[in-house]
Amino acid sequence: MRKQYRADGLDESELAGDPMAQFGRWFRQAAQEGAVFEPNAMVVSTADAEGRPSSRTVLMKSYDEQGFVFYTNYDSRKALDLAENPYVSLLFPWHPVARQVIVSGTARRTGRDETAAYFRTRPHGSQLGAWASAQSSVIYSRAELDAAYEELNARYPEGEQVPVPPNWGGFRVAPQSVEFWQGRYNRLHDRLRYVAEPDGSWRVERLSP
Repeated sequence: MRKQYRADGLDESELAGDPMAQFGRWFRQAAQEGAVFEPNAMVVSTADAEGRPSSRTVLMKSYDEQGFVFYTNYDSRKALDLAENPYVSLLFPWHPVARQVIVSGTARRTGRDETAAYFRTRPHGSQLGAWASAQSSVIYSRAELDAAYEELNARYPEGEQVPVPPNWGGFRVAPQSVEFWQGRYNRLHDRLRYVAEPDGSWRVERLSP
């Protein structure tokens, strides 16, 4: 179960001046013509106050010069972890193009206005789902979840405005380092990492594979 990766690599001279611009280049390439299924899917790894880690896949909903944004229930395990320990790792596993992007940074909540603006763009069913699911809590059956959804659907039918749940919102991960990993032949991969400097600039390091 071993594959040879692509021959073309990643050179320092090809990099953008900052990691978010470089991410934008790779993200657009990953999304091009369906090269990667759900290129905005990322593994979010958190740790609680005792250092016990947990990981899950979520969808990145936006990115800009300030970082990467995802949304969740603020009572979920990841949100409770981040309330105790804001350090987080993101991994974009773009296997079909033999690339990964690995982000280390800190997470903070988005403002309510930004959260509400995004919530309005969600499909009606997803808006109801944010209310129906007490994310990460133990439930007795699938029927319990479905009943909660149907009750909400009767209260807020299609076309009715669904309010934003008070315990639901976004996190923006501000990167402190961003590694761009390009698979190469013979496991001699290219790994270039941007590291934030105190003055706001970025240092680029090459890591051994």
